[in-house]
Amino acid sequence: MTAERRRAPRAVIAFFCTVLQVCFGTVYAWSFFQTMLVRQSGWTFTQGSLAFCIAIFSLGMSAAWAGQLLPKVGPRRLALIGSTMFASGYIIASFALRLDSILLFYLGYGVVGGAGIGMGYVTPVTTAAKWFPDRKGLVTGIVVMGFGIGALLLSKGLAPLLVLQTEGDLAQVFLWLGIVFACILIPSSMVIDDPPPAQVAAWKKPGSVGKYLRTSQFVIIWIVFFFNIAAGISVISFQSELLQEVWGLADPGIEPVVLAEYGATLIAASSVCNGLGRILWAWLSDRIGRVAVFRILLASQMVVFGVLMTESNPWVFSALVCYVLLCFGGGFATMPSFILDVYGPRIMSKVYGAILTAWAAAGICGPLYVGYLKDSYPDRAVMYCFLIGILMLGAGYLFSYLLDDDRVRIGRPTVKQTLERYGIPAPERS
Repeated sequence: MTAERRRAPRAVIAFFCTVLQVCFGTVYAWSFFQTMLVRQSGWTFTQGSLAFCIAIFSLGMSAAWAGQLLPKVGPRRLALIGSTMFASGYIIASFALRLDSILLFYLGYGVVGGAGIGMGYVTPVTTAAKWFPDRKGLVTGIVVMGFGIGALLLSKGLAPLLVLQTEGDLAQVFLWLGIVFACILIPSSMVIDDPPPAQVAAWKKPGSVGKYLRTSQFVIIWIVFFFNIAAGISVISFQSELLQEVWGLADPGIEPVVLAEYGATLIAASSVCNGLGRILWAWLSDRIGRVAVFRILLASQMVVFGVLMTESNPWVFSALVCYVLLCFGGGFATMPSFILDVYGPRIMSKVYGAILTAWAAAGICGPLYVGYLKDSYPDRAVMYCFLIGILMLGAGYLFSYLLDDDRVRIGRPTVKQTLERYGIPAPERS
């Protein structure tokens, strides 16, 4: 038996990293269940959106912790923990629905399941980048694309099939989802591994990142990321209901069942855009820069949100929502490369994990205010939702002008570093 353990080929590892992300990304299909839970369980929209909020908050916070933990415990163990928690969250949620306990549902789907996603989310992105140092931008884009298209898998495939087979019993649907995800995720996690030590020998062990997290650059990156996520996730959490509302006004005689099908179709279409945006914007950021991409994302969405405020054509409304998801995914695809450029590979996983706390904060803010608006102002919720989105995107756009793509350096720069920053070759020593 050799001292060096056998590892799967890097293409196989990249494939299973993507599989993990696809399964974890099904969280974005929440609006498929939202209306059903409101109707069957008697929840308000605010109560329903809170489950999604807690899941995203737990995701972001656990991802921050996982980023610090990854170098110590390794990707396989972390992926296994996250996968087990994610599947368990659905199973606990199933029992909660059977017992009619919304608090237990929050604990299962929100805390346990959401934390499981966060534990697993950082692992595939960082691991794939290590295996493909020559193509890290492309491979990272493909892996995070999986998270974007996860909602398609659930909303147009697995969830409708289970709803049909269980005759709409959501407790059984959640139970089977937990079983199916466990059967897919746990074996996939067993394949994930770091490259051979010789391949990463040049990388120094990550040190303390506290001094980097206290820089103004980190704070501004966090703020810009937060506003882009908050605007997009507010649409994701209620896109099905928002489309059904617009379509119902355009065609008052349409059946609720048909409206629900239209909503599920939008979830599927927008999830594809979410996934494609992660490749498109990541590719574009390699050519025009990360900061330039974020400015385009924020500015163009401000225009789209303005149109969405008064748009009454359901087809145009759907197309614009898909564009919002294209930009939402683009922010997530651009951020890992941005962190790598600014902070370097040595502390990338720790800083990237910390930056994902913006996801946690946005996950609470975005869906919750939309749920409140739908409960309090049902006739004007759509307009108010997009108006607030414009304000958030505008704030993010303004803060983006405080960013640059330069490497963050702690301490006083050397003469050589200063010259290099301005494109002046350093003099050779005689």
